[in-house]
Amino acid sequence: MCEFAEQSWEIRVRGLVQGVGFRPAVWRIATAKGLAGEVLNDGEGVLIRLGCSPAARDAFLENLKRDAPPLSRIDAIEVAEQTPTPAFGGFQIIASTSGSVRTGIVPDAATCPDCLADIMDPKNRRFGYPFTNCTNCGPRLSIMCAIPYDRVNTAMSIFEMCPDCTGEYEDPADRRFHAQPNACPICGPQLALVDGDREALPGEPLEAAADMLRLGKIVAIKGLGGFQLACDATNANAVTELRRRKHRAAKPFAMMGRDLEQIGCFASVDQTATDLLTSPPAPIALLPAIETDNGLAAEVAPDQTRLGFMLPNTPLHQLLLQRLDVPLVMTSGNRSGEPQVSDNEEALDQLAGIADAWLIHDREIVNRLDDSVVQFVADSPQVLRRARGYAPEPLQLHQGFAEADPILACGGDLKNTFCLLKDGQAIVSPHVGDMQNTRTNREFQRSLSLFSDTHDFRPQTVAVDAHPGYFSSRLGREKAASDAVPLVEVQHHHAHVAAVMAEHGFGPETPPVLGVVLDGLGYGDDGTIWGGEFLLADFHGYERLAHFAPVAMPGGDKANQQPWRSLWAHLSEVFGPDALAEIESQYGALPILDALAAKPIDMLSQMIARSVNTPSASSAGRLFDAIAAALGLCFDEIRFEGQAAMALQSLAESAPDECAEYPVDTGKVIGWTGMWHGFLTDLGAAVPRSVIAARAHNTIVSAICTCVSDLPRTHDISTVVLSGGVFQNRLLLEETQTRLKALGKEVFAPSAFPANDGGLSLGQAAIAAVGLR
Repeated sequence: MCEFAEQSWEIRVRGLVQGVGFRPAVWRIATAKGLAGEVLNDGEGVLIRLGCSPAARDAFLENLKRDAPPLSRIDAIEVAEQTPTPAFGGFQIIASTSGSVRTGIVPDAATCPDCLADIMDPKNRRFGYPFTNCTNCGPRLSIMCAIPYDRVNTAMSIFEMCPDCTGEYEDPADRRFHAQPNACPICGPQLALVDGDREALPGEPLEAAADMLRLGKIVAIKGLGGFQLACDATNANAVTELRRRKHRAAKPFAMMGRDLEQIGCFASVDQTATDLLTSPPAPIALLPAIETDNGLAAEVAPDQTRLGFMLPNTPLHQLLLQRLDVPLVMTSGNRSGEPQVSDNEEALDQLAGIADAWLIHDREIVNRLDDSVVQFVADSPQVLRRARGYAPEPLQLHQGFAEADPILACGGDLKNTFCLLKDGQAIVSPHVGDMQNTRTNREFQRSLSLFSDTHDFRPQTVAVDAHPGYFSSRLGREKAASDAVPLVEVQHHHAHVAAVMAEHGFGPETPPVLGVVLDGLGYGDDGTIWGGEFLLADFHGYERLAHFAPVAMPGGDKANQQPWRSLWAHLSEVFGPDALAEIESQYGALPILDALAAKPIDMLSQMIARSVNTPSASSAGRLFDAIAAALGLCFDEIRFEGQAAMALQSLAESAPDECAEYPVDTGKVIGWTGMWHGFLTDLGAAVPRSVIAARAHNTIVSAICTCVSDLPRTHDISTVVLSGGVFQNRLLLEETQTRLKALGKEVFAPSAFPANDGGLSLGQAAIAAVGLR
């Protein structure tokens, strides 16, 4: 029977409202209140039509805001009266419609407690089923092909639901109502364990995989967003063999623990860490290692004071870990330098010679997703890699960006992401990787094409890094030319500052802030290499107020790989080309002098004198490399990006009470002559290396804060933004924030987006949006 109301309303809900159980939540609230109407998904989000009085409408909306599903995010609710008033037959959920896409894609979510209970209950029909999910958890972006988020537009379209699953899917009162990946052992994806010849191995796949892991074997596991390589984290031989096969000599491995109790045997887990580990994104969390003989293989994270742990994020992982008594190394399934593989055949080819067996299934991974990585800075989470669980959740920008034309920003070459700016939102892609790799280049283009299609996105402007040699910038230039749209080149460090401003809700006309950007390398507007920058910046532009003193990079890119080169460049800058003899005469026969004497430093000195392949750089990253090398850390080479700086930070953290510092040469150009004299004095006096490392950190913090304190004499600066990859150093960031706040500054740093180049695309998009208004 149709129900007529004197008034009716069309209610538009925008935000993350598809694939999260939003329509059934609307149905439950409306039904409980006896309201008539309908709800549907479309390209703009969720559309609700209600026939009721204004008072009943307002009560409904209050309930909806309060009781929205846990994975949803309401960005806006728009209400308009409908005329004439339609007739509704009760309250119904009706079929989705297409249209202009303005809704966000919800990130994948770790298994919820209800689904965990299902797979552990022998009486439940999903007992032990590794692909169990509901509207509160499971795959989203990883299986999505298009918007609206309906089963037909996902990798689940090939799996026809059985009558029981269909009943759940069609019942608005069921938590699996319109859960697009809904499945069970009868009708859903299936698991298999195979060898390198693609032959199925005997036994139940999870049991057989667990047996292999107990024997010290390496198993490739098809996870939520890609393949992972797993082995027993307490088996030193297995971890060493994984390193050998993967050609990953030193970079720390992440681990997966069965539960919080098990993780707590190896790392410190406080309430903040518990909340993060058990949250829907379920990222890798960097936690303080417990210094006891707990059986963890030292080869998992050599010379590190923190361990990367995550909890199982799928039923598959949960069921596997339940069969084991040890945590597993759980690292990206790829050859070093390559992107993570996500396809079964690709995994069998690419991981041959690394894995002993492959735990695979027949649900396609449409969108590759690495595991996200998060650390804690002053007890607050800071995302270091934004991927599974976080991306591509849109960032709602300041309302001043609402009318900006669609903008594509292509990011940088390291830790690349791209950003789509549209309808006042910034959609930053998951971590893509390092663009020097050909397969990563192809992944960038494939992901961009998919995101453009799913978001109905056609850029009116393309923004790129100003570096003339970046692969990402070349692709952006080609895109701008092929689409015949304007190209905006954005200075690297300006983009870092703008990314933090955009994340924290700064508007287009916000007064300039002081941006302190410390990183390895970025192309400066004078054609030189920058990396220790103090910029007076807003979204419109910037002025370089101060910077670290430029120092030669002998050998060019080799200086990025071999810290001894940066050490020699710094020492010869202070003591001249005869630095070894000069230092020995002042500070004695230091061991570091013998190590340098064994290197071709005469050739480097000639290169520096003649300016042959020795670009100058104000790089904070190379300064940290030089300090680390002087303490004997990664002296000859680094085996992964940031290794020397990480080792230096770990060493400094072992002297937490040290507060002394070395003198610095302050001004518009910050020099390190005084620091090196103090540093070498300590080396000659056999001061513990940990104390020297802590003093070096304190010195750099002091230099930053002194410069910030001095600049207001010429500029009215009350807000400071800290960014750049060097500020991933927790010790450096915490102390800098503390001291700047003590100076009365309002300080902002990256939190939800990486401080490294993974955040560049967000800043580029915001700058382009304002610059073209």
